[in-house]
Amino acid sequence: MAQTVAPPTANTAAVPAKLPLSAIAPWAVFFGILMMILLYFVGAEQGATSVFSGTDVHEWVHDARHLLGFPCH
Repeated sequence: MAQTVAPPTANTAAVPAKLPLSAIAPWAVFFGILMMILLYFVGAEQGATSVFSGTDVHEWVHDARHLLGFPCH
């Protein structure tokens, strides 16, 4: 069985696609806010600025607090 390879027809350089900042900005803001909320719940919830009463949130994020170096007890 013979195999043939087509020779290249033109020497064109690959051009990276341009992604405008206006397309990235809403997603960057969304994920930035999401990360700030997550950081709040891991690092500051159950303290002076507590949103929820009780220790439920503390128990859910307890290991993450230790992993990220936040003191909790």
